[in-house]
Amino acid sequence: MAHHDEQPDSQPSESSQGRRKKRRGHGEGSIFERKSDRKSRKKPWVAQVTLETGKKKTVGYFRTRQEAQVALRKALNELEQGTVLLGRDQSVRDYLEHWLEYIQKPSIRVTTYILYRRILHKHIIPALGDIPLRRLKPEQIERLYAAKREEGLAAKTISSMHSLLHTALRDAVRRNKVGRNILEMVKAPRATSPERPVLTPEQAVRLIRKVKEHSLEALILLAVMTGMRLGELLALRWQDIDLERGHLQVRRTVSYKAGYGFIETETKTRKGKRSIVLLPPVIETLKAHQARQLEARSKAGDRWKEMDLVFCTRNGNFLIDSFVRRQYYRLLEQAGLPRIHFHDLRHSTATILLALGVNIKVVQELLGHSHVNITLGIYGHVLPGMQEEALQRMGRLLALEGEQEEQGEQGTELSE
Repeated sequence: MAHHDEQPDSQPSESSQGRRKKRRGHGEGSIFERKSDRKSRKKPWVAQVTLETGKKKTVGYFRTRQEAQVALRKALNELEQGTVLLGRDQSVRDYLEHWLEYIQKPSIRVTTYILYRRILHKHIIPALGDIPLRRLKPEQIERLYAAKREEGLAAKTISSMHSLLHTALRDAVRRNKVGRNILEMVKAPRATSPERPVLTPEQAVRLIRKVKEHSLEALILLAVMTGMRLGELLALRWQDIDLERGHLQVRRTVSYKAGYGFIETETKTRKGKRSIVLLPPVIETLKAHQARQLEARSKAGDRWKEMDLVFCTRNGNFLIDSFVRRQYYRLLEQAGLPRIHFHDLRHSTATILLALGVNIKVVQELLGHSHVNITLGIYGHVLPGMQEEALQRMGRLLALEGEQEEQGEQGTELSE
């Protein structure tokens, strides 16, 4: 808190000239009279405040001490509220780059940092970077969102822009860079989730048959049967799999980023770390895959890099996700199947399970969603048909019970 009325005037007197002056901190101010010269004859009184950098900033020059005092109190109040930046006007670019590198980066994942940096430098800074931070207006943000919609940018990306800006300006308020978070006045863009194309059960069977004996057979079979993400599959190690008991543990994910290399991290949430049951056909496929890998290891000799990876290169290193996707798309084409993203295999798994009547809580745990609402938000469109089928079953059950009751009553009447 800034000391407003409590601030003593720091006009130097003869008795205090020789004393050592106490250094003022951020949010403090002073008033003093300039030495007599031509400039100071009309406005001899000076008001100053101390900025967060420790530097002193002159508020202005005044005719009377009372005028200087009023101006000082106003400046201190504005400095405390953050409604004015008394130093150099910091641009949106300068603030956001500092915020990302020194405030956010130490506490976020490398992959999140890369995403934030791409959003800032590709979408936000080119449009808003030259605007002084304290002069940024809601209308400028709204025009940016509208322009991005016209460019065809995905609603999810625009929503991510909003979340990033909201967090950055919230921190700016805390640091007295601005007086309020203008993102509170901007309607958050709606991140719509378009209905994803998925494989039908028949198409999933066709894909599994097509990959038989292919180097990606075990990987694609696991993807279809478990709904694991590609990054989770590529980070899977043999120590995570118990082939005897028939289950595996999902613990990590890996991705390749240009300029950064392979980035391996733990799963995002506690629910992301999960145990998955393996059916006998999957276990047999993994055993065959392990045998082929041992042969490749023997051929590689000293070139083999021991990382215990289930899916790896000929030398035992991480597979690049883009390489796997290219092979996967080729297999889809050869099987005469629609070109769907690898991640849509995960959606296919969930949709097929839900269509089979599997409880949505079970599907949530299999996919590793942190909350069942996420699963409902993604796959809610599958539920109406399931509800209809469930009600039909209930109707048949009630009708059957009604018939049994009627037959029972008839039997009673006959016996009487």
